Amino acid sequence: MENHNFVTIADLSRDKILYLIRMAQAFEQHPNRDILKGKIVATLFFEPSTRTRLSFETAANRLGAKVIGFTDARASSVSKGETLKDTILMVANYADVIVMRHYIEGAAQYASEVSPVPIINAGDGAHMHPSQCLLDLYSIYKTQGTLDNLNIYLVGDLKYGRTVHSLITAMRHFNPTFHFIAPKELAMPNEYKLYCKKNDIRFQEHTAFTDKVIAEADIIYMTRVQKERFSDLMEYERVKNTYILRREMLHLAKPNMKILHPLPRVNEISYDVDDDPHAYYIQQAQNGLYAREAIFSHVLRLGLDDILNDPTIIA
Repeated sequence: MENHNFVTIADLSRDKILYLIRMAQAFEQHPNRDILKGKIVATLFFEPSTRTRLSFETAANRLGAKVIGFTDARASSVSKGETLKDTILMVANYADVIVMRHYIEGAAQYASEVSPVPIINAGDGAHMHPSQCLLDLYSIYKTQGTLDNLNIYLVGDLKYGRTVHSLITAMRHFNPTFHFIAPKELAMPNEYKLYCKKNDIRFQEHTAFTDKVIAEADIIYMTRVQKERFSDLMEYERVKNTYILRREMLHLAKPNMKILHPLPRVNEISYDVDDDPHAYYIQQAQNGLYAREAIFSHVLRLGLDDILNDPTIIA
């Protein structure tokens, strides 16, 4: 039987995305279950992570699974020269599903091609972050009541930001208008602008980040300038504080506009925004638990009916 992997959001249809959102809603109603009792989840993090790793591990534990894995590749046989293929094949002996974050673009796709158990991509280089994308979609849906016809402003590191790359591919089904706000050094790569044109996704590019520019936003998606992606630290220093969202910039914002951020933040959202009703990034991180419970169920072939009729719910 072919594995249900979760490597990219680009392969998911509109119906499948909405189906997974309904699954996340069901898990938000009842996050504690034994639906995965007896399953083993392996988390292989070749790159540092806090929210993604902890929310995957929490999701597994809340669903009754047990977790094995590593948070530092230096503590594994990778430090001895073991190849990714051999690591995946060995871990697959012990686990029912593998959650993997890797610094090389395409590593998760390769792992899915050699693994006998499902692979969940927890981020591969600057390429894709599909589980973050699903929780972003769920957050947008919860706050806006729809995914259709929204003005979405992507701000900051659009060159290396795998979260924004994933969001563009997922939103192709929902007729968005994107606004790309970035310095030229961190502009949206041409491949994603060509993707937008090919899929009739409207977009505009800006370098200014002001109250008037963002006044029509339904969603403002802030991103961190990722120091770890820069080979030239002088370039990083030049662009790291280009855009900072401050509370006074929100006085023209739509009442229901929400601010998202995949976190961690550095300086790009001022702390005075945290108490503003437009701020949603902490709740967004919490939504990661429910989205990742849905992903586990999906790759392990549990459907929405299994979740809705689940007799293992724990009060």
